[in-house]
Amino acid sequence: MQISYTFRNLDSSDALKAYAKEKVERVNKYLDRASEAHITCWFERHHHICDITIHAGPFSMRGREKSEDFYASVDMAMDKIERQLKRYKEKLKHHKGGAHHHLDELEHIKIKHTSFSITPPEDAQPKADAGPRVIKTNELVAKPMSVDDAVMQMDLLNNDFLVFTNASTKEVNVVYRRKDGHYGLIEAHAQKNGALQAR
Repeated sequence: MQISYTFRNLDSSDALKAYAKEKVERVNKYLDRASEAHITCWFERHHHICDITIHAGPFSMRGREKSEDFYASVDMAMDKIERQLKRYKEKLKHHKGGAHHHLDELEHIKIKHTSFSITPPEDAQPKADAGPRVIKTNELVAKPMSVDDAVMQMDLLNNDFLVFTNASTKEVNVVYRRKDGHYGLIEAHAQKNGALQAR
């Protein structure tokens, strides 16, 4: 497995790299096709944060944790990934990529995801701009997959939602985690004028 590292606001540490490498390679007992991993560590507001992303075939998995120690953050991030891998171990090992070769022919749609900060009404000043403020923007790719695979991918990434191209309908869909612990599916279909409409 190819492993890359990024250190922000701190010096690179060979000891931490070796420790993280050993922990990340534990995924090999769950996966046959883990190809690469990226480990990012940074220090922010007295927290030692570690973000680990691992790619295996068509799927990616991610764990991010913070603590008072980088080694503990690595452990906690990998524990999060391993919990999901244990849940989906059999499905990942028996996932037939070749059976879905037609998915490669479907369009990969770029999606922009923007997070906003809104000032609470009681804190807003009359002269201040009380509108939403962009705090983070990410560009995602809506990959073609089945609904079941989309739910699994969302869980492996430890996300609350996932935008994807439904392999059956070829339309943009969103799976999301409901407050009751179940999952929801938002389907969109193109109208004749080209606009997307949620179902």
